Amino acid sequence: MLETLLAPFRFEFMNEAFLITTLVAVPAALLSCFLVLKGWALLGDAVSHAVFPGVVLAYILSWPLAVGAFLAGMFTAVATGYLGANSRIKQDTVMGVVFAGMFGLGVVMFVKVKTDVHLNHILFGNMLGVSWGDVVQTGVIALVATTIVVLRWRDLLLYVFDAAQARAVGLPVQVLHYGLLGLISLTIVAALQAVGIILSVAILIAPGAIAYLLCRTLRSMLVCAATVAVVAAFLGVYLSFFIDSDPAATVVLVLSVGFVVAFALSTIRAARMAAAGAQPSG
Repeated sequence: MLETLLAPFRFEFMNEAFLITTLVAVPAALLSCFLVLKGWALLGDAVSHAVFPGVVLAYILSWPLAVGAFLAGMFTAVATGYLGANSRIKQDTVMGVVFAGMFGLGVVMFVKVKTDVHLNHILFGNMLGVSWGDVVQTGVIALVATTIVVLRWRDLLLYVFDAAQARAVGLPVQVLHYGLLGLISLTIVAALQAVGIILSVAILIAPGAIAYLLCRTLRSMLVCAATVAVVAAFLGVYLSFFIDSDPAATVVLVLSVGFVVAFALSTIRAARMAAAGAQPSG
């Protein structure tokens, strides 16, 4: 029995998958808290899709794919912010137009360029085919993103809830704004090898949404989101070995189940608090 349970750890590709998914999970979970609080869920989706043409362009120019993905992600974030601030169109509409256009551009470029990179590996990741070089690259990006969030989480909190107040107390609001967008782009680059473009949005949203349902302070929310993401990453990869499924999709499925459980728990807690408040005092 024990031998069967430990079977996944006997394969190097599984150990690499466990490691790279955990490395991606931590910064993605921390950033997901701010995305949920700021109402930027669609922005994470937009940036994750918009890195596609950057990946193809980097392949054409023989650049590291991560460089192309980061530049495309930052271009999308900056363009979205500029168009939203200088037009009457709502932010969500701007994001929808920009990310759809970038993704379409990426598909056209990919079809026109002869490449040995499989489209499914870009869209859905290739977790079981990563190298130790990919793990190191992801680890460095994850360390940078996590360190910045841990050091500046109070400033980001004030900016997320009240940008005007943050500006009034002397915080560099523009730096915080584009810094947060840059961290999102960096994290998506880190997630590219593990879960791909399409599924990266799930790990950028679900942990924060789960923590939001369960916690009442940002500090506890950050810890809860990181814990949930790491556990889901491990369970998803572990279960995929036994049910012969795609690891990235299984991680997302575990996160989805976690959200349903968190929603049920928060609903039960709210009902109990309402019932306790309705009871007459002795």
